[in-house]
Amino acid sequence: MTRRYLRLLRVHPCPLDRRRGRLVAGSMVLPCALGRSGITRAKREGDGASPVGIFPLLQGFYRADHGPRPRSGLRLRPIGPRDGWSDDPADRRYNRPVPLPCPTGHEILWREDHLYDIVIDIAWNRGPIRRGRGSAIFLHLARPGFEPTAGCVAVEPAKARRLLERIGPETRIEIVG
Repeated sequence: MTRRYLRLLRVHPCPLDRRRGRLVAGSMVLPCALGRSGITRAKREGDGASPVGIFPLLQGFYRADHGPRPRSGLRLRPIGPRDGWSDDPADRRYNRPVPLPCPTGHEILWREDHLYDIVIDIAWNRGPIRRGRGSAIFLHLARPGFEPTAGCVAVEPAKARRLLERIGPETRIEIVG
């Protein structure tokens, strides 16, 4: 039997708090955290905003030491202590995975705060990559109270695995402006 995955996840900002929203995935409606600056059509590195647009979901990562491999139609791989993501516009590997230690600016994927126990790579600024236009835009786990992100979309940990089961290789995410 072929599994049917959602074609589109849609993120709507909250009219009362631009740093929060709701993610609609078929019949699931999940509260989510957005960037500390809300959403933007003119994304820049370090601006704290989530980018407006429709993007593929490229791949997923998970902490195998914090739970079993999530079920998903998306390609998933375990995160290790040496996994990072370049967020330095001067680095030739900008907005791509990098091994740690890394001499340039980077995100550490093996986090102690559990935000990246499950993380999905949103294809923002990926083809072609434009330096300084923003990097490491992910769908990941939310902090308690849905505190804002640095530009990502974050959902509550208890719902993330159910959401992943609905995501496949053709699924897109739309962040509505």
